[in-house]
Amino acid sequence: MGGDAKVFTFGDVTVHNKPKDCWLIINGKVYDVTKFMEDHPGGDEVLLSSTGQDATDDFEDVGHSDSAREMMADYCIGDIDASTVPKKTKYKAPQQPHYNQDKTSEFIIKILQFLVPLAILGVAFGIRLYTKST
Repeated sequence: MGGDAKVFTFGDVTVHNKPKDCWLIINGKVYDVTKFMEDHPGGDEVLLSSTGQDATDDFEDVGHSDSAREMMADYCIGDIDASTVPKKTKYKAPQQPHYNQDKTSEFIIKILQFLVPLAILGVAFGIRLYTKST
């Protein structure tokens, strides 16, 4: 493409998200893949699902062949202005409300954890004494 490569903003690219007008961003380049939609081995849905974002990860995850990478030159129409591409955010789990158990029930649970085994031991001891004396 040389030094006269057209530079597109992210907004310019995102409006091209239909089967008859589809652009993708891959590795800082903008590709008009409209003519390739019907020929794409994965189907046009795969290409359409990558519009409106930087499709580099999607492209690399598939593991395209060398011939597929060479074909990309036919569809390259320019570069993306990297400053207009939104930064990827890492997934952050939503904050869970802190479970504040009632102090009384917490105390009862601790008492039961002590008394239930003690009661079982007492019953076992009583059965042992009763069966031994008869």
